[in-house]
Amino acid sequence: MTNSGTVPWLTVLWLLPAVASLVVMLLPAGRAADARRVSLGASLLTLGWAVVVATRFSSGTGGYQLTEDVSWIPAFGAHYSLALDGVGLALILLTTVLTPILLLAGWRDVSDAGNRRVHIYVALMLAVESMVLMSFVATDVLLFYIFFEAMLVPMYFLIGGFGAADEGRRSRAAVKFLLYNLFGGLIMLAALIGLYVVSSRSGLGPDGAGTFSFSDLAVAASAGGLDASQATLDLLFLGFFFAFAVKAPLWPVHTWLPDAAVSTTPAAAVMMMAVMDKVGTFAMLRFCIGLFPDASARFAPWISALAVVSIVYGALCAIGQRDVMRLISYTSISHFGFIVLGVFALTGQGQSGSALYMVNHGLSTAALFLVAGFLVSQRGSSLIADYGGVQKLAPVLAGTFLVAGLATLSLPGLAPFVSEFLVIIGTFTRYPVAAIVAASALVLSAVYILWTYQRMMSGPERLSATVDAGAQVPIRDLDLRQKAVVAPLIVGLLVLGFFPRLVLDYIDPAVSPAPISTPAVSAGEGGHR
Repeated sequence: MTNSGTVPWLTVLWLLPAVASLVVMLLPAGRAADARRVSLGASLLTLGWAVVVATRFSSGTGGYQLTEDVSWIPAFGAHYSLALDGVGLALILLTTVLTPILLLAGWRDVSDAGNRRVHIYVALMLAVESMVLMSFVATDVLLFYIFFEAMLVPMYFLIGGFGAADEGRRSRAAVKFLLYNLFGGLIMLAALIGLYVVSSRSGLGPDGAGTFSFSDLAVAASAGGLDASQATLDLLFLGFFFAFAVKAPLWPVHTWLPDAAVSTTPAAAVMMMAVMDKVGTFAMLRFCIGLFPDASARFAPWISALAVVSIVYGALCAIGQRDVMRLISYTSISHFGFIVLGVFALTGQGQSGSALYMVNHGLSTAALFLVAGFLVSQRGSSLIADYGGVQKLAPVLAGTFLVAGLATLSLPGLAPFVSEFLVIIGTFTRYPVAAIVAASALVLSAVYILWTYQRMMSGPERLSATVDAGAQVPIRDLDLRQKAVVAPLIVGLLVLGFFPRLVLDYIDPAVSPAPISTPAVSAGEGGHR
């Protein structure tokens, strides 16, 4: 339990956006500008707090730090248990950096006519941030599950209630998103209950009545102390993995992502792809590997095969897209394949690369999707054929699109290259064929990015065939607000491209095979658990 008098660093971290979300909703109608300012200010405050948390975290050492532990439901052995490792810290910083950027990017995406639409939109964005942050620090499996599922609610309303798509299209995409993820969550709930029963039979928890403590379960799993057959543990593993694969998403449970991404606003789509979906791959690394090490090793070849299919399939689908926003959505499916491949390579290099890839993918996808969104908002069409010669009219926009695109294809010198290289090297030592096929797919990423840039940005200016010619205006370059949105993303891609150790120094110890110890440490001492 956290000692009295110490600062509950992680509780404050996730509560800041949660409370701000409620405050925004309490603002009177007609004060859309205030709602935007309060949400942006709260997100910046959360970012500041995350930076302070990072300074309290000791790099270069494994285990969990800044622990908080309070009995929650004693009858079930459930605790309000929070702790932070290096992977969680990297993803927390990604989340808190991206949220104010996304709020600023979507500053004008939602209009308000006194009906509180802006209030609802920014409150939902903050709610997603809060629940994602909790998911990265929860070390009680039941607590994690609650927030893993709860974040679907605000994202469902973001997809169904906001965006340029017609209402019917948004509604269908939102329902599809919810059904896929709820089904995965129900499978995980069954596995969670089964895991609790196994922990009870194993004599874990208070008086041997069972527990949801990740630390207790992981130590017992690594020592072979779970009283269950291997077949039972395999089924429990598959239940957890399926839910995380849907959230990630991984082929073949990926089809909800492109529809959802193109139906909502670009900022909300990035919140979903670059932030929320990372919970799925993060959970594979923490819960699948930590709770079911033997099952993870048993199923790793099959999951690696699925990951390779996802890599190639996403890239091929991206090449065939006529809609630029849908194209970028399919690139994310391909990149999530790389992340999953690194996780189940079960090597230090592969898992370090996978965790770093989660951060780098967030930056590159945010930059590419937001710049494309800025362009589409001007013309009102997302069809690639409706654009041409943009680099002559908007050189800054075209330049940032190119840099973000080159990052997406993992050009050396930009952040994703290092993470992709580590994943491929780490995978090659165990599954050389999978690594070779994944590396070969990089050629496909060069095709879809460079071909898209050539069609949209170069050549003569082209008028849209789907927009009234009389209503079309020349493409404008990025304004000051849009430059402020894109600049930190491009800087992040460049800095992490040359100095990946800034993140790897925290990630590497967290994915090392060091055992998890159970004693809780005061949040003020920054120790391990």
